[in-house]
Order: sequence, then C-alpha cells, then structure tokens
Amino acid sequence: MRQLLPLLSVLAAFAVPVAASAQDTLRVAASPVPHAEILEFVKPKLKAQGVDLEVKVFTDYVQPNIAVADKLVDANFFQHQPYLDAFNRDRKTSIVAVPDGLVHVEPFGAYSKKIQRVADLPVGATIAIPNDPSNTGRALVLLQKQGLIKLKDPSKILSTARDIAENPKKLVFRELEAAQLPRALPDVDLALINTNYALEAKLVPTRDALFIEGADSPYANLLAARNDNAASPALKKLIAVLHTPEVKKFIEEKYKGAVVPAF
Repeated sequence: MRQLLPLLSVLAAFAVPVAASAQDTLRVAASPVPHAEILEFVKPKLKAQGVDLEVKVFTDYVQPNIAVADKLVDANFFQHQPYLDAFNRDRKTSIVAVPDGLVHVEPFGAYSKKIQRVADLPVGATIAIPNDPSNTGRALVLLQKQGLIKLKDPSKILSTARDIAENPKKLVFRELEAAQLPRALPDVDLALINTNYALEAKLVPTRDALFIEGADSPYANLLAARNDNAASPALKKLIAVLHTPEVKKFIEEKYKGAVVPAF
C-alpha cells in the first residue's frame, strides 16, 4: 500500500476535475391556461441554455403578484399592463413589466347559456363582469362597442358601472372575481370572461363567444418582475425563447385564435 501512495499522489495532481453543469433556476408564477402551457413548451429550450425553469401555477389574479413582491418567485406571467398598473396602485407594490416582455393577447369575450344572439338580451338582463378595475373597464368598453351601453368617457380604461351614461336595456351588473365567471354562467344572462378562464372551462372563444375583442386589443399579456431583477440574464433568455417562431406556431396551432401572439 505504501508503494501505491506516491503513485496515487501523482495521478491526483494530473487529474482534471469534472465541472458540474451550471444551471440557473428561474421561478415563474403563471395561470394554468395558456400561460403555464406556453412556459412548459419552452422549458426544454431554456434548459439547453443553462436555465432551469420552474413553473408555479396559480388560479387567481392576486397571488402571482404577491409572490413576486415577496420574492417567492422571480417573475410572473398572467397579466396585462392595465391590470399591473392598477395592482401596483392599489397594493402599493412596484412590480414592473420585463423589457420587451409582451407575449400574447387573449381576446376578451362574452358568453351565455341563455341566449344565442346579442339581440335576444332581455331588458333587465344580469351581466357578470370581472371585479378587478382594469378588467371591469375592459368589459364595459366591449359592451359599449356592442351598443348595449354608453360610457361617459369611452377612452377611460378604468371605467366602472358609475361611469355608464346610458343603459337603455337597464342591464344589471354583477362584479365577480374573474376566476368565478365561468361558474356563474348558468345564473346570469351574459358573462364577460377572460380567455384564460374561458379555456379552462372548456369554452372555445372563437366558437362560443357571442362577441369578442379583435386581435388589436391593447391588453397584451406580459412577463412581470421586481425592478431589481427584471433585466436578469435568465429572464432575458426566457423572453428570447418566448419570441421564437416555434412559440408563435405553438400558440397559433394550439389555441386557434383564442390566443394571439403579440410579437
């Protein structure tokens, strides 16, 4: 054994250490559909670039931003800029959009289990709309475009029911948490539902919506993060991968117009 020790020392001196594969971990909170599905699609491509993407699924519109603010995740992917602005104002947070982080638009639609045409909407009909400020205004603007109401200022994206100037059908509005809107369909005449929740409820926006936003909607969904990490190398890699032709094709083929690429 003593004769082997010098030999082992020589071999050790010339041994080349095996470098561990360095992987950055990027934790992103996301709504199940389509956000988490899109992130899962790009996960292998990101891993090849040294980033291990962990997708944390949330089913509401509040917790993903709280998770970012509390540093439980690095970023989130579920919201548009008007919602983020309203959240920061109301919650005193300072979450920011990741530079060049626009990914897709989910055209907002109106659904009903009781009528098949807007013209059949009765006087005094109950309309369910999201209760968060940005999507409340978005719903009311869409209703105005259908001639169902008239707003005092159609350009005001944070309009509320108090901003309705004319309501000829005497529509009654029920403001609900966005995630609850599909379940409310049997109990109301019309519900305006965010596309991610419509898809989760097995609704096909291009087939089932009585009316829907056009692809020119300004409500593009984006990646958001804290100001201190919004320009991190890992997030830059994620944006680059999300903006590839492969992702554009994935969105177009999987969602068939219910989700529209914004890049």
